[in-house]
Amino acid sequence: MRDLRWKTIKSEYLFKDLWFTVRNDTCETPDGKIVSPYYVYEFPTWVTAVALTEDGKVILERQYRHALGEINYEIPGGCVDDTDKNYEEAIARELLEETGYVFTHYEYLGKTSGNPSTNNNWMHMYLATGGKKVKEQELDHNEDIEVKLASIDELKQLLRENQIVQSMHVTAIFYALSKLGELKF
Repeated sequence: MRDLRWKTIKSEYLFKDLWFTVRNDTCETPDGKIVSPYYVYEFPTWVTAVALTEDGKVILERQYRHALGEINYEIPGGCVDDTDKNYEEAIARELLEETGYVFTHYEYLGKTSGNPSTNNNWMHMYLATGGKKVKEQELDHNEDIEVKLASIDELKQLLRENQIVQSMHVTAIFYALSKLGELKF
């Protein structure tokens, strides 16, 4: 098989902020074509989890997403912080902050990309089980999250009704359902 990777000739940062950076690359393809401009959006690494309570309920989050102007269901997750030792520690922190739950077991489900043609980051997916509520949420200043507990069947119904629109969360849910024996493909 041919190596299809491009060579980056030049990179220029156009915008840098806390969690979003835009880069303009000039690239050369394996057959010598120059591709310019090629915009790359740099984001931090993300983590997410399908999180199950001790009694098997799925923890969902209902929140407003300004870019779409909609309120939808999602699963917990967020950015990996510099202080996180690894991805599992990052998702455990996010789960505790956003839901108030701690979990006895984490199973890595893999990684996915929101848009590999423009985004440079990965989202690492987990199945967290044995969840127990130990405290109230500790949300960031711009977060307003309602926690909803749902059965596996209710989660599947939300998927059927297209009520979970965050594509990387849908991906994580399908991997988790497969791991739980709730999905055959």
